[in-house]
Amino acid sequence: MGWGDMEPHNGSTTGRSDTCFGVFNASDGRNNAQNSITSPWFSTAFGLIGLCSNLFALCVLLSSSRKLSSRARSSFLVFLCGLVVTDFMGLLVTASVIIPYHFIKFAWAEVDPNCHLCNFLGFSMVFFGQCPLLLGATMAGERFFGINHPFSRSTNISKRRAWSIVGLVWGFSCLLGLLPVLGLGRYTLQFPGSWCFFTLLPDTGDVIFCLLFALLGIFSVLLSFIFNTVSVVTLCRVYHDRESVQRRRDSEVEMMVQLVGIMIIATICWMPLLIFIVQTVLQQLPASGQIQMLPTETQKMLLIYIRMVTWNQILDPWVYILFRRAVLQRVYPSLRPRPSILSLYPVLNPSLRRKLTAD
Repeated sequence: MGWGDMEPHNGSTTGRSDTCFGVFNASDGRNNAQNSITSPWFSTAFGLIGLCSNLFALCVLLSSSRKLSSRARSSFLVFLCGLVVTDFMGLLVTASVIIPYHFIKFAWAEVDPNCHLCNFLGFSMVFFGQCPLLLGATMAGERFFGINHPFSRSTNISKRRAWSIVGLVWGFSCLLGLLPVLGLGRYTLQFPGSWCFFTLLPDTGDVIFCLLFALLGIFSVLLSFIFNTVSVVTLCRVYHDRESVQRRRDSEVEMMVQLVGIMIIATICWMPLLIFIVQTVLQQLPASGQIQMLPTETQKMLLIYIRMVTWNQILDPWVYILFRRAVLQRVYPSLRPRPSILSLYPVLNPSLRRKLTAD
């Protein structure tokens, strides 16, 4: 998502606050576009890199999932696959609207007078933006319970159940994205006139929707941080236990390295935008709906933060591609496969060990 680096729509639509047009100064957008160093070829290449990265990661994930017998690792790969599919589709859908605009330069108000295309693009931005954050929190929660309660039968998630959870995340994000279509908030064309997003104006519906999106995203990032921190501490404790110093759990460590990498990327790419949305909305509340157009500086900062968010979809697949044991073992040949999670704990009763192994 993101790609907002193209020329604005026809200036005649400025001021039409009852539609998806008119929340930014079209003349400012035109001047910015004329001075911009970006080009259609740059955005096209940028999008192709992201699509190819996610497609490559998806192929590697599917290949790895067929070779695994570990339920914990298999469910984790399902969540990763859901994340990669989401990022891939997010880039594909937004690019299919914005890149043609780069070359055709159609007038939004003429092509989309009823704002159907703008609503679709805004929905896509919200849906494919919120999904990775929620999936990251879900993955962190799954690893938290898998590491801290390894012998609980409820922590053994099958592939079917994992895909069901991914489907629930997609469904919830879809419902969130449909709120403006159902009457809560609005999707409007954003500076410099090449993409649509929710409206940062002091209207009651816009404020509620903006805060709902931003606070949910912040909560997801913070929840991921808490879960991952506790999981890493637990792994470090067991990793250095005197009785198991020679019995490392490489698979669990590999999953946590990938998960922490995804969390760091999401935090760097998303938190500036989410905090900016909250600050902007709360600062404009005293205006009580009197503001009908976003300040130029606010428009430009929103565009910068959206461009940062775009990197999240491009970097996510490389976390898995680069931080696999197959790759790490080439860099550090001393890394070798070790026993699974059962070897990290004190000696178990033989009957209990047989039962856990059977489960």
